[in-house]
Amino acid sequence: MRFSVVDIGYDQRQVDYCLDELGIRLSRLAARAESAAGAAREWDEIRQEAAWLSGLLQRLDLGDAAVTRHAGDAVRREAAEILARARVELDEAREEARRVREQAYAEAVQARRDVEAALDARRRREARVEEVLSQVTVDQVPADTPTAAAGMPGSRVGAGGPDPGVQPPGRR
Repeated sequence: MRFSVVDIGYDQRQVDYCLDELGIRLSRLAARAESAAGAAREWDEIRQEAAWLSGLLQRLDLGDAAVTRHAGDAVRREAAEILARARVELDEAREEARRVREQAYAEAVQARRDVEAALDARRRREARVEEVLSQVTVDQVPADTPTAAAGMPGSRVGAGGPDPGVQPPGRR
């Protein structure tokens, strides 16, 4: 991030804009991480439902053990497939959440470094300004010293009275 240098520090609007942009990006990353966590909860619910259905099939007594066993095997296979897909998607969601978290952390660290560097540069410039201003000396000018304005025709400054060519207000 680069900021324009102004008299004392960096352009405050640019710094504020940069910080706002970082806040927006961090919010988006947090939302993506929350979405990934929500997907993990959904897969847990699917796994629980599959386990419940498998248990239900085991408890059913349909009279024909071979048919029941065959149906139970098919349901168990389907439940295993669903569970396997859910695990794969959960792993993918966790990996995405990890990447998002790492990226958000890296961006936040870099933003902090940039802001700290900008503040440090501003402090150094302020110290330099103070140093320069402390070396400036001002000589007092006596009040009766004529100035450049006093020598200008038509001027009423410092000449000790009104100009002869200028009429006072109210007389015409």
